[in-house]
Amino acid sequence: MSNSKPSILILLPWEEKIRFTFERLILARYPDLPVTTVATLKEASEKIIDVEIFMAFGVAVKEDIFVHAKKLRWVHAFGTGVDGIIDRAGLAQHVTVTSTRGIHGAPLSEIAILHMLALARDYPRSIRAHDKHQWDRFRASLLQGKRAGILGVGLIAEALAPRLHALGMHVVGISRTPRDLPGFSSWAPRDDLKKSLSDLDYLILLIPYDETTHHIINAEIISAMKKGAYIINIARGGVIDEKALASALHSGQLGGAALDTVHKEPLPSDDPLWDAPHLIITPHLGGFYDTYPEDCIDQIYTNIAAYLADRPQDMVNLEARA
Repeated sequence: MSNSKPSILILLPWEEKIRFTFERLILARYPDLPVTTVATLKEASEKIIDVEIFMAFGVAVKEDIFVHAKKLRWVHAFGTGVDGIIDRAGLAQHVTVTSTRGIHGAPLSEIAILHMLALARDYPRSIRAHDKHQWDRFRASLLQGKRAGILGVGLIAEALAPRLHALGMHVVGISRTPRDLPGFSSWAPRDDLKKSLSDLDYLILLIPYDETTHHIINAEIISAMKKGAYIINIARGGVIDEKALASALHSGQLGGAALDTVHKEPLPSDDPLWDAPHLIITPHLGGFYDTYPEDCIDQIYTNIAAYLADRPQDMVNLEARA
């Protein structure tokens, strides 16, 4: 590393009043560091040529902006997922990649439960009736007593399971390795999904997205699920074959689904997914909450300190590079 202060480029397509929050927090601790925040990939592509450090949410990096980033030494993902970063062909092998972990349990648990309650009680129907000034009274179903399976048992699942258990649900961990974790009622093998999902009322997807999990939930798997079951995706859009999902919603094989993340973000207004019945789509709101930057800034501070000391081994949440 040279003796000059390393420059940091932040890509955040947030509204202007909150876009510079990370920049302000970094400068509060490291006022001498050159920090620039941009809102678009075009701006990032132009400025990344001259920076050592790049920070963004992986889902916001949709093109190979790393090809000409010859000075780049470290990329930090503001989210827990590094797809969109670590899988880019233009990212040089020597570049260190870190992510943000350990703070997503509460927000993602809450949006999962929000979606599950909204589906169980058909809340969209009530909202539509409200908009029409109609008194539409109907029977809802309960979460209590239902079987909820979590595919992908990491830190977020560990936070979610006790919350579902508290609602009276039987919580099934779907994993290669059963563990003794609070909130889980039983375990099912990931290598036999058709059997593991066959008796679930709700399937919650928390599995990381990579080439091995692309469309892991496909037509064959969905057809093996209990008729009328629900799918909640708070992982990545690519883990579901969305055409198969829409088909199962139209046929009634699935009782409903909720997606906080989709294959293409933002989802185009003319995408047929919008018109699938009994489907709730939210625009990747799971980890987008009021104190998110403040909650993860200590991890960034730790990594900046390690970077400036030329001690990458001391950085937290280091991602393995193949």
